[in-house]
Amino acid sequence: MSKVLVVEDEKAVRQGLERVLAGAGWQVQAAEDLAGARKALADDGVACVLLDVRLPDGDGLQFLEELRRDRPRLPVIIATAYGDSDRTITAMRLGAFDYVTKPFDIEALLSTVRRAVEAPPAAAPVANVGTAALVGSSARMLDVWKAIGRASAAEVPALITGESGVGKELVARAIHEHSARRSGPFIAVNVAALPPNLVESELFGHEKGAFTGAIGRREGRFEAAHGGTIFLDEIGDLDVPLQTKLLRVLQDGTFERVGSHAPMKTDARVLAATSRPVDPNAPNAALREDLFYRISVVRLEIPPLRERRSDIPLLVEHFLRGLPGARRAISEAAMERLANHAWPGNVRELRHVLERAAVMSAAEVLDVADLNIAAGPAAPATPEPGDLNLKRATAALEAKLVRSALTRAQGNRAEAARLLGIARPQLYVKMKELGIDPDAKDGEGEG
Repeated sequence: MSKVLVVEDEKAVRQGLERVLAGAGWQVQAAEDLAGARKALADDGVACVLLDVRLPDGDGLQFLEELRRDRPRLPVIIATAYGDSDRTITAMRLGAFDYVTKPFDIEALLSTVRRAVEAPPAAAPVANVGTAALVGSSARMLDVWKAIGRASAAEVPALITGESGVGKELVARAIHEHSARRSGPFIAVNVAALPPNLVESELFGHEKGAFTGAIGRREGRFEAAHGGTIFLDEIGDLDVPLQTKLLRVLQDGTFERVGSHAPMKTDARVLAATSRPVDPNAPNAALREDLFYRISVVRLEIPPLRERRSDIPLLVEHFLRGLPGARRAISEAAMERLANHAWPGNVRELRHVLERAAVMSAAEVLDVADLNIAAGPAAPATPEPGDLNLKRATAALEAKLVRSALTRAQGNRAEAARLLGIARPQLYVKMKELGIDPDAKDGEGEG
């Protein structure tokens, strides 16, 4: 029987995890702090560690670094209520097996532990930490943060796909900032925004007299990105002859300036993005087949906003906090309107809607009329996974976490949301789902 070590300081959560994991057939050992975890790990029988981030005697991510150094083949699952993109990416970059957030999806948690216990031993990756301006806590975005963490550890090309406005450049910047190249340049090129006759010159540079208007030698973007990362946005708009030249850069790092036959070398990692179909089997595929396979060694698909509606309150709070002038709030009716909108322009459209509302309204609290978006059908509820027993176990753990945070915050919802690592509107939604009275003491208010 495999042994799972649970490192968690919240007693109710720790005991709940012990019951759930033991019920699934594993031997469970628990520790409430890092000192207890180190003592437990003296036993070589531990097959997997479920590790909280914030512990009384230290930081879980720093302990993860220690484990990667001393026990590189031991799978570590990071589990925390303080879920955000930077922590998730950092955890994956440091070599975490996976990352799960509280409140737990019990079925997904058990599946993750099972994969960790049964996975073949893996070598430890090189650690590296950076920053990323990314917002979201949904399961779909958590997968994106994990993919960024894994992609940042590699020195291979990556292709980022998704609809316009989903944040593909932010993802590319996050990969760069968490990579070994973070001290080098990050050069972003929007291929679609360049005049077609100047794309080659912009990418590879040109010699004096190479074409009309070339009054001197010019360095291209690949030269400027040497030692760092070049991000080619909307690569699907690149003409086929230039796709061939880009393929050569990807294969051996060489290119020629326009007007020259002398090969030049560049050491730049290539990240690319497109909102167009790129798979060779897709109708009207935008990329040559050989280029597609060469540039999509790592593939990241960014979901549209309509497929991660639970992130909308978090995004709204993030954008409102960044607006100039007095701090704004938003009414519940306005939040509901935002949650039910189709968002064809994705996150970019949401930001513009809020910016316009803030400019046009003098009120401190933005309401439905300020948004200037039509009412749409209510967003379909996402089916809960698992059978009834798993649903009840998930709800019970979620309720314990939320009540514990409210109790520690003495009923202050903003502080409770901070403790849980979620936005205040998300806390309201979760309390409503769980039937929790915000004024009730721990152990009360179940509906």
